[in-house]
Amino acid sequence: MRSLNRLFAALLGLAIVTGAQAAEKIYQVASDAAYAPFESLDKKQVVVGFDVDVLTAAAAKGGFKVKFHNTPWEGIFATLPTGDRDIVASAVTITNERKQTMDFSDPYFEAKQLIGVNTNSPIKRFSDLKGKKVGVQTGTTGDEVVQKLLGKTSPNIKRFESTPLALQELLSGGVDAVVADNGVVVNFIANNKTAKLKTLDDPTFAKEYYGFAVKKGNKDLVAKINKGLATIKADGTYDKIYRKYFGN
Repeated sequence: MRSLNRLFAALLGLAIVTGAQAAEKIYQVASDAAYAPFESLDKKQVVVGFDVDVLTAAAAKGGFKVKFHNTPWEGIFATLPTGDRDIVASAVTITNERKQTMDFSDPYFEAKQLIGVNTNSPIKRFSDLKGKKVGVQTGTTGDEVVQKLLGKTSPNIKRFESTPLALQELLSGGVDAVVADNGVVVNFIANNKTAKLKTLDDPTFAKEYYGFAVKKGNKDLVAKINKGLATIKADGTYDKIYRKYFGN
């Protein structure tokens, strides 16, 4: 009987340890930390930002943990099928094209494109960019939108590794305008108060929705993320994070 009791205790202990290990699953997250306020590096080179706070909070409610890694935008999605990363959290717009090669969580942010120009620029609308040099971040929705206007191989499309680099080029006169996600453009201007820049909206720009990307077919992880997102939206956590970065 004592042997059976010891065996039962051992099995129970193993089950508890195994359950604890499962509960402590840490998913590796890729973020291009050059896209403030969504993701950037702090003074300690730690990835911080809106996406970080939202996914971390959702993970806590969804019963898992996340660890963020600064990953260049070019090639960031290739980390999913290889298993190097489990999630891409990098202000990723959900598109039908991307859905063919990866799965997405429910949307967690509504965005749209904005045009950044110098305050004295004669540009007033998107169509005015024809014949102009336009800066974009490589592979982003802004890049795709400008390609439709100027042509996919247009030499007037100037591509950069990050939107802030494109905006710096605008300040130096290297491009006439920059097309990028609203949150990033507004954040750049707000944090560069001496920069003589303004933003232009255009009715042709459609609303976009950001989602967290995972490997195609990983429905279990999508369900966990969605559970967490639904919870933080319901209990006010999401609103608190939103106000921290974007105000009311």
